[in-house]
Formats: sequence, C-alpha cells, structure tokens
Amino acid sequence: MRYYLIVILMAVAFVKVAAKTMEEPQFNAHDLSIVWEPVQNDYKNHQQSLNAITITNNGKKTFPASGWKMYFNSARLIVPATVSGNAKIDFVNGDLFSLTPTSTFTEIKPGQSVRVEFIDDEPVVNITDGPEGFYVVWDNQPDKGYNTGMFTLKPFKPNYAGLVTPAIIYDQNKNIQDVPETQLTKVFPTPVSYKETGGVFNLNKDVAVIFSPEDKFAKELELLKSTIEPLIGSKFKTDLKGGSVKMINILYDGRLDSEAYRLTVNPGNITILASTGAGAFYGIQSLKTLIPASAWAHPQKEIEITCVDVKDAPRFPYRAFMIDVGRNFQPKSEILKVLDVMALYKLNVFHMHLTDDEGWRIEIPSLPELTDVGAKRGHTLDAKHNLPPSHGSGGEIENKTGTGFYTRADFIEILKYADKLHIQVVPEIESPGHARSAIKAMNARYNRLMAEGKKEDAERYLLYDPNDQSQYSSNQYWTDNIMDVSLPSTYNFVETVINDVVGMYKDANVPLKTINFGGDEVPAHVWEKSPAYLALKATHPEIKNTGDLWYYFYGRVNQLVKAKGLYLSGWEEMTLRKTALDGQPFYVPNPDFMPEHLQAEVWNNSLGDGNEDLAYKLANAGYKTVLTCVTNLYFDMAHYKSFDEPGYYWGAFVDIDKPFSFIPFDYFKNSTVDRNGLPINRNIFIGKQRLTDYGKTNIYGLQSAVWGENIKSTQRLEYMLLPRLLGFAERAWSQDPDWATEKNTAKSDSLYQIAWVKFLNVVGKRELPRLSYYADGYNYRVPKPGVVLQDGKYLANEQFPGLTIRYTTDGKDPDAKSKIYNDAVTITSNGVKFRAFDNKGRGSNVSEPVTP
Repeated sequence: MRYYLIVILMAVAFVKVAAKTMEEPQFNAHDLSIVWEPVQNDYKNHQQSLNAITITNNGKKTFPASGWKMYFNSARLIVPATVSGNAKIDFVNGDLFSLTPTSTFTEIKPGQSVRVEFIDDEPVVNITDGPEGFYVVWDNQPDKGYNTGMFTLKPFKPNYAGLVTPAIIYDQNKNIQDVPETQLTKVFPTPVSYKETGGVFNLNKDVAVIFSPEDKFAKELELLKSTIEPLIGSKFKTDLKGGSVKMINILYDGRLDSEAYRLTVNPGNITILASTGAGAFYGIQSLKTLIPASAWAHPQKEIEITCVDVKDAPRFPYRAFMIDVGRNFQPKSEILKVLDVMALYKLNVFHMHLTDDEGWRIEIPSLPELTDVGAKRGHTLDAKHNLPPSHGSGGEIENKTGTGFYTRADFIEILKYADKLHIQVVPEIESPGHARSAIKAMNARYNRLMAEGKKEDAERYLLYDPNDQSQYSSNQYWTDNIMDVSLPSTYNFVETVINDVVGMYKDANVPLKTINFGGDEVPAHVWEKSPAYLALKATHPEIKNTGDLWYYFYGRVNQLVKAKGLYLSGWEEMTLRKTALDGQPFYVPNPDFMPEHLQAEVWNNSLGDGNEDLAYKLANAGYKTVLTCVTNLYFDMAHYKSFDEPGYYWGAFVDIDKPFSFIPFDYFKNSTVDRNGLPINRNIFIGKQRLTDYGKTNIYGLQSAVWGENIKSTQRLEYMLLPRLLGFAERAWSQDPDWATEKNTAKSDSLYQIAWVKFLNVVGKRELPRLSYYADGYNYRVPKPGVVLQDGKYLANEQFPGLTIRYTTDGKDPDAKSKIYNDAVTITSNGVKFRAFDNKGRGSNVSEPVTP
C-alpha cells in the first residue's frame, strides 16, 4: 500500500512539474531584443524595400533554433520568402504576420544574434513603417504568447523625392519674423473684434466674483472660479465687503447669438455678456487665453491682464475633434485631458470612434461579450476569447493600448465632464465594415449559448453567417470584418446597442442628438456568397445586387435611430449611391436619403484620386456636411517626409500650416502639394464641382481627427494633436480671413504670409508656454530647427518664435543645458547638432546638417 502511495505521489509531482513546464517555457522571451533595420529602398528596382530584423539573446540560456514561431504586426504586406532564407514569413490576418524558423536558422547563444532579412512591398519613409509587437509562441504551448524584450530601430537616411531636410526647414522658416508680444492679439482663436483699451486689470485675492444660486450663469461662474483661483493661490471674494472694488461678473444679453459673447476688461472690472451658458463659457475661455502664459506655471499673488474690448462669435456651429480609441485605447484620464484642451480653444463636439476591427471600447451591459472578448487583444488564432494582437500590442493580454474599455460608469463620467465644458459627445459604432471586434464577440456569445442548448437566443445577435463563403480583403487586409447586413440578427444587435447608448446619456442627464454608424471602407466581393443575402434577394425585388444592400442597411438603421428621436450621421459612403461611369466605379449623392437630413462627415479629398470635390458634391446636393478632409485635418498623418517623424502619410503630410491654411469653402485654392509633399498638378481640379452658395449653407462645420493605429501612448497622442489643433481651432472658430477670399493671387499670398507669421508668434510665445502647464501640461510637438550652411558657418531658425535653439559641437545630442544658439556656428570636426526646446526644457528631434 505504501509503495502504491509513493507511486501516486511521484505521479502527481510529475504532472505538476509537467504542467509548470508547459506554463513556464525554459527560455524567457523577454530576454530577446529586436532591432529593425531598413536596409534599402527601391530594392531590385521595384517599389519595395529590403529590411532586416536582428534577434539578440540577452539572457543566460540558449534560444533554440526551432520549436517556436514569432509573431509581429506590420501595416504593410511582406513577401513570404525571406531574403536570408533562415525563416519564412506568413500573412495571418489584418496586420498580423508569423515568422517560422527554417532548417538553416541557428540557435542563439547568450550574447549572440541572428539576422533575418525580408522584403516589404513598399519603400520605407519613416519610423512608422516598420514591424512591431514581436512575441514568441512555443510549439508545445500554441495558445500562449510571450512578448520579446526591447525593440529598437536603426536610423535610416533614405534618399527619396520630397524628403524634408534641415536646409528645407530653414528655407520654410526664413520669412518667419519675430513679432513683439505687445503687438499680438492676446485672445485665441482670433476673435471677430479685438481692441486693447489701455491699462491692466490686476487679478488678485481682492477680486470679487458676484453671483447668486439662481443666477443664469452660476455654473459658468463656478467653473471660472475653480480654474482661475489656483493661479493666484487664493479664493475670490463673493461680495464687495472689505473695500473691494474690483469684480468679475457675467451678465445676460439677449441680443447675442447662442455661442456669442462680449468680453470687456477694464482696470476696475471684467464683464462677460452672453445669452446662453455656452456664450458665457467661451467668454471665460477667452479670458483664460488673455491671462499671460507664465501665470499657469505657478501661483502668483497678482496677475496683470491687459484691458480689452472683445466681441466674438464662432464661424461654424460644429467644431469637432474625432479620436479613434478602437485601434489603440486611451485611458479615461487622457480623454478628460483632451476635453480640457478642446474646451480651451472653443471646440464643441467630441467624436468618439469607439469601435473598430481591433477593439470595442464601450461597455454594453446587454451584450457583455463585446468587452469581455472585443476589448482584449492577445495571442489567439481563433478569436474565441479575445482579439489577436494588432498595431504592436503584443502577445500578452495585459497591455495598455490593445486591451481596455470604458465601463458604463466611465462613459457617463466622460459625458458629464464634456457637458460641463459645453462639448457634445458623438459616439461612433462602426458598421457594417470595420466591425471585426463586434463580429467575433457575437460569435463568442453564440458559442456560449449553443453550449447551453439555447439555439434561438444564440442566433439573436449574430453578425456573420458561418455558411458565407464570400472572399474579400479590407483596406487593412482583414478577411472577416464585415457585418452581414442581410441577417435579421444584425438589426437586433444595432437596436440593442442604440438602446444601451441612449440609456447612458439619459442617466448622465446629457442630450444625445446623433449616433455615427460609420459606413466606411466596405470592400468588393463582400456578401456575394452569403446565404442570407441570397434569401433576402429572393424576397426583395428592389435588391438586384450586393451594392443595393447598402441602402437597405442604412435605411433600416436610420429608422432605428429616428425611433429614438435622433438623426443618423456617418462617413461619406453612407450617403452615396454606387454606380458606374464609362465602366468604372463612380459615386453620386444618394437622392433617397436626402430628405432624411443625414449628416455626412467627408474625409476623402485625396489629391489625385478623383474625389477631390466629393464634400462639395454632397453639400451642393443638400446633405449636412462636416469637412474632415484628410489633406488638412488628419492629425495622425506625419508632419512631413522625414524618417524621424512618426505617423502615416497615405493621404498627405500634415504640418500645422495645413489646418491653418485650409479654406473650407474653396480648399482647392490653397492645395499646393500632393500626398507626397511634391508640387501639385493643378489640372486635377479641372471639371471638379465648386461649392455653390446653396452648398455653403450645408457646410455644417469642420472636424479634425486622430486615427489610432500608430498612437500607442498618451504622449504620442498629444505629440500628434498639438499644436496642430490650434491651427484647426483658428479655422473652425474665427471668421473667414481676408487672404481666403482675395482673388488676386499675389495679394492673397501676401495677406496670408502676414497672418501666418502672426499666428506662429501667438502659438510660440503665448499658447505653447501655456500648454506646458495647462491641465498639468501637454506633450506637444516641438519642431526641430531648420539649419543651412552659408559661408562656412551654420545658420539655424525655428518655426515658432519663442522656442530656444541649443547646439553641440562634440558629437552629442543637445540637451536643455547645451549652448544657446544666437549666431552662426562654425563647422567642427565632430559636426554640429541643433535642437529646439520649450519653456519646460523639452526638446525637439535633432537637426544634424550634413558636414561638407
């Protein structure tokens, strides 16, 4: 008996050891570091690039030559046969690839490395073009992913058309003059009327803020107190006792429009006139920008505010910023911080792109799988419990950008916070495309309920017919990301999501006007072999082909939205009828939806693609149109063509001049470069629709956007958003500038240059120093200096007057203690490096001119 007991104990111990071995591989994948190296563009005279990854073993054990696969993400397709021959690369789905060692792959001993060379199907332009998110999966543990360690990239100096060099930056900056701060408008965005009246108002503890609980603007006055009192380190008085004669108050003036205000600052008082809380709020925001930027750095006993008389109102009623949190998640704290900076610059719509192929980010209590499955990313090949890694999120589920969602309580808190700032939150639920997270979540629900024997309930919210044999590939290479709009269950899903979203707004006591239901990028060949489509077609004679499903789907969704007292909004494809012209696909405004007052948000004006006038077509046809033009208003685009500037560039390069120079009613006029940053051929505008006077009345507003694919941290979000958002705010709020309407080209250019220089001085000297500390400070982009060689010496300049340029001559990168650049720098044997710094000591990328 004792013998058998010993055998049993030994067997149990063996099982435990075996289980532990399965749970904990002998080699720690975190000991592997990966270096990506772009090697050569135009490889073998094709539009492709030769790349390499070097895998280094930093551990104490040998990494084996086989028994594993390595997975990673890439936004570009990769040729399967690697050049080095020691590995094979396979496409999985979306942006996920696998790397499998071949028989020639060698083990990696401690301290050693292995190099794998491969071909990317496009040239390398910047740091966003590389692979990312490497992780290891062991053959004996195929369901578990282990992230590798440090990932770095080797600097690359490509030679391609449109490359922006320090010398080109210098040339762009050479006409930017320093404007004394006394000559700058001290309210931003530029108001309708601004006049400095002489003298100052001394903001200190003796100032009284007068209001009563029943005051029409009590909420706005409380907000004013809470944001400005910290600047003086004490509370404002609430009465005129004790000899105080200075006061701040907000008075009702019914003659003003809903968002208009008048701000008057005299030595003895500050008065804001408004007819609504929104107008009063914008008057307060103007007062905040009137306060010197230095006051936000630390409390001061007394702050001098210039006396002014300001009359102001916005140009457009819809001034929006869209953030994509579906691709990469942003925490609630960052969302609130984004709302703060939006409010400061008088934007009033926050469009939350809450769902996409790679993530569902809002809790829908009626359908818990949406977040239980759809809000998590980690290694999987079947997506039954979570989504696969995308955009470098890695193989482990515990990650900050791939995994995450807003609970119902979180979202209600966001709604209330935005409402306090007079910002409307527009939720976007992507459909029918970009819906993989929802599809896989509802598949998981189906599997759970089928296992419980509840077939009818299981099928109630299915978004995908398992018998559909249609083959397609989306723009992002997904092969299974489109809702089947022929399924009745799809509309059960849509209605349930609408109900839960409406309930959150109700509980937040915040108005909801519209829900955006996407409509973007549904690929060809979808639904063609869907049994549900064939059945629907047989009973609906108006459906002749899969293209007609478009109108069927949005017609039904529109009815569901209208039933809740809302109107439907979406991307431009929602409002288009797909037809053909000379045998080629062609879009025209859909007349069927025009009476429904749908809101179209138009991004597609890519220069050279043929749809440059799409927004104007829709507005001229009668659609309420929001301009979200990729050429000027997509802030996830790289600032310019340089390897060290992150961001996509498929639609354009977008520096701060693009939103500032945008002319909403004639954006053809100031379009000067194509998507590659090269001079444009203006023949592309021949025959394009111009905006009619009627069409102008349908331009509801402007929307800037940050899509989330390459936004992997709060710091990167702020880098891409700011200060470009200020150029957008100027165009969305301020009146049509004189240079935009001037028909004489030379005079228009001259007027534009004057306005551009003033704007850059305001941003550099007033707004960037404020943003260094406002709302605990923002990680805005500090542009690198321009540098040119003249007469044997280097000259440097900066885009924003007010920044400090520093340099080194010892080969090291400049830091906040390096020498300040004041005059030309002589060439040295170690070369010269320049960087710009803000008032907080944060530096730009390094400008390193070529040494002759």
